[in-house]
Amino acid sequence: MNRTLLFAALAGGCLASHSALADEASDLAVIRKQLNAMQHEYEAKIRSLETRLARAERDVKAAKTVAQAASQRQTVVATAAPPSAPEQVAQAVPTPAPIDTSAESAPIPEQWSVPPPTPPTSQNAFNPGIAAVLNGFYLAASRDTKNAQIAGFALGDETGLPPRGFSIGESEISFAANIDPQLAGFLDISFDNQNNPNVEEAYITTKDLPAGLTVKAGRFLSGIGYINERHAHDWSFSDAPLPYRAFLGNQYGDDGIQVRWLAPTDWFLEFGAELFRGGAFPAASPAHNRPGTETAFVHTGGDINDSSSWLAALSYLHSSADDRTTDDPLFSGVDHFTGNDEMGILSLVYKWAPGGNPTVQNLVVSGEGFYGREKGLFESVPISQNRNGFYLQGVYQFMPQWSAGVRYAQVNASGVIPLLAGTVLDNFEHSPRAETALLEYDTSEFGRLRLQYTHDDAGLKPNDELLFQYTVIYGPHGAHRY
Repeated sequence: MNRTLLFAALAGGCLASHSALADEASDLAVIRKQLNAMQHEYEAKIRSLETRLARAERDVKAAKTVAQAASQRQTVVATAAPPSAPEQVAQAVPTPAPIDTSAESAPIPEQWSVPPPTPPTSQNAFNPGIAAVLNGFYLAASRDTKNAQIAGFALGDETGLPPRGFSIGESEISFAANIDPQLAGFLDISFDNQNNPNVEEAYITTKDLPAGLTVKAGRFLSGIGYINERHAHDWSFSDAPLPYRAFLGNQYGDDGIQVRWLAPTDWFLEFGAELFRGGAFPAASPAHNRPGTETAFVHTGGDINDSSSWLAALSYLHSSADDRTTDDPLFSGVDHFTGNDEMGILSLVYKWAPGGNPTVQNLVVSGEGFYGREKGLFESVPISQNRNGFYLQGVYQFMPQWSAGVRYAQVNASGVIPLLAGTVLDNFEHSPRAETALLEYDTSEFGRLRLQYTHDDAGLKPNDELLFQYTVIYGPHGAHRY
């Protein structure tokens, strides 16, 4: 009996021990299975992270390559913003593809863990920067401006003022780009108030010539004077000063070549020379075997102190005309001139801004003096006429976004012989002049609203003109010149 009970107890203990060992083995199997699953899961995540890291490193490397290429193509702009450079070229640099940050990602086969190189994300990274400028006018005037005159001067085709009522001014579309590390290109198409398109500028310019040299070739606005090469939307007033209208038909632009040299001095000193075809006023009908217009200029300037700076320029223009025709509003006909024009321009500019920061307050005072001579045959009559003129203007930004300005301009032409009495060259002993005042509100650096009043006494009868103008710019657009 006792032996049977003892045997039964031993058997029960063995069974209990076997059951406990079986349970522990089962738990170990579950734990091992879970560890294996976790190991596979983390290995998959690690492979996924390694794959995304390799992809990110590849995209960053591609972006750096494109950025370095764009950097090599960037135009170097001289101090005081040389007018020969395109206003600014905006390059779109492709960015790396976004990295997938999700926690779960399907495992990728080992042989694909580092994908092959792909093209940049943007195939048009080096397309030109495209900008548009919109100009709009409303003009109220006591007299019609259609046949506006300047007594004693034969005027070019583009000298006229805006018509009364609503009109668009010189609106334009421009294209600018770096062509390669050596060249940049610029194209500007303007539209007048009759919706006629005109290629105002189309040129290439060098970027990396030695010894401070820059060469520009094509169609462009000449570097003479202070505002000649500025586009109309960059003028401080809504119209060109009276001497520019009388001597240059608003501004001189033509087909030709320009060379500039920036001297290696502590202050700004630049020399320039140009040869033009001679197809624009005051030149006309150039000979095919030689240029019709030659110019030369020198610019210099520097800082007076932390708040003030200055710029001075001296310019010279010589042009030839072969049967130049101009409208004659006095007789509703056309006048003819063959001969030469010579002109010199002295330009002075002073700028002030507290601490050199113009965002709150600034003052710009500028003036230019003109002296010229026109000699040749006017309506087959020999002439030798001296002309001179000047303007002085100041624009004061008295608080952020608000500016006020005044301008006085005057021109004079010497008397003519009796055979030409009563023609457009006869000033009737009148000295043409104009007084202008403006009030301007800038919505931003890309938008402007301007109210301008002018007492225009340039013709034989005075005219009072009240002009409202809006100007907006969109697209990449460079900083304005000094």
